Amino acid sequence: MKMRKMASILLSSAMVFSMIGCSQKEQAKEIYFLNFKPEIAEIYDKIAEDYFKETGVKVKVVTAASGTYETTLKSEMSKSQAPSIFQINGPVGYEAWASYCLDLKDTKLYSYLSDSSLAVTKDDGVYGIPYVVEGYGIIYNNAIMEQYFALPDKAVSISSADEITNFDMLSDVVKDMTKHKDALGIKGVFASTSLGSGEQWRWQTHLANVPFYYEFLNNKEFDNTILASLNSPEIDFTYSDNYKNIFDLYINNSATEPGLLGSKSVDDSMAEFALGQVAMVQNGNWAWGQISGVDGNVVNADDIKYLPIYTGMPGEEKQGLCIGTENYFAINSKVSKEVQDMSVAFLEWLFQSQTGKSYVTNDLGFISPFSTFEDNEKPADPLAREVLRWMEKDVTSVPWTFAGFPSEQFKNDFGDALLEYAQGQKNWEEVRQVVTESWARESAAKAK
Repeated sequence: MKMRKMASILLSSAMVFSMIGCSQKEQAKEIYFLNFKPEIAEIYDKIAEDYFKETGVKVKVVTAASGTYETTLKSEMSKSQAPSIFQINGPVGYEAWASYCLDLKDTKLYSYLSDSSLAVTKDDGVYGIPYVVEGYGIIYNNAIMEQYFALPDKAVSISSADEITNFDMLSDVVKDMTKHKDALGIKGVFASTSLGSGEQWRWQTHLANVPFYYEFLNNKEFDNTILASLNSPEIDFTYSDNYKNIFDLYINNSATEPGLLGSKSVDDSMAEFALGQVAMVQNGNWAWGQISGVDGNVVNADDIKYLPIYTGMPGEEKQGLCIGTENYFAINSKVSKEVQDMSVAFLEWLFQSQTGKSYVTNDLGFISPFSTFEDNEKPADPLAREVLRWMEKDVTSVPWTFAGFPSEQFKNDFGDALLEYAQGQKNWEEVRQVVTESWARESAAKAK
């Protein structure tokens, strides 16, 4: 009886230890991906479901709110279960997170890159892998543009948006469209310039890229505007008036009065465009999902087109879209080797397997930088097609020089100054002063 009881206890104990072992094994078979882009969060959730079905490995996907990625990353990295896959915004992001970035030079993921120079490197190591080539500019609804060009009393001589090749022509068209907005059935030519907190990135980062590209283009020490930006302790904001040209055009020909722009979000802006309330909006090719997903969307895919962001620079007739990436995958060097390997395997599956590539092309809409994609595996959405079309034109694409901006705080200082300018609380010289002083201060802090 005692022997039978002892055997029962031993069996129960073995079952408990077995369950604990299984539990630990199941826990180990989970990776944690901190996603940068809220607009594609639901797609990553579906990807995670399919990956689990195929491999048995769980992918925990957490998405940071718009404009809060760095803050969220800092918070999550301090937890016991930290992200195993995270994103850095190029060389600046690497400087901030270097101690957490695993060397990826020996991975298949790195070998898949069509252009290995796109990766974030340091000495002999590879610490950030770009996963999408993107472009941005001024998106326009060609149906509204054709309606405008058909007006008998339009003030411009051109007859197509394709003929807009510089700021002066863009300005003439936009201001005349504003005069005819009732006839065109729109609230404004441009969607609202989103200047709410966390919603300013299109202006303090993407729009700012254009004048700073031209400023650093004149730097003789570096042949790369991103490196020149990254290594400049001070700036002149040489082309601040050019920035002002396009920013004023946006806010003065908008669906919302300038003083009210602090209450507007990117979602508001994209909804205005999707509902046909405006003809133009500045954004990137990632915005197609935001447009097509709006209830009541009236914009046909065939009417989605791009213009470069013209600011009045000499020779801008040969300027293209802003093309590049700020999205680089990094693997957390502080998680276990098993989790590191599983994290890399997930990314390799995403960009090499048929299931993964289908998601990348058809759902995420990425223009992939990897050689694993065939010509027939390129995205079908209209904005991605437009980026590809502009990349094939005989024009010079504007690289993403903002990758060298000194900090998120610099961008936020810039954005807050723009809001005050739109509200009439700052003049343009004061904005320029905020920008130059913040750059110098943040560069000095970074150098310490």
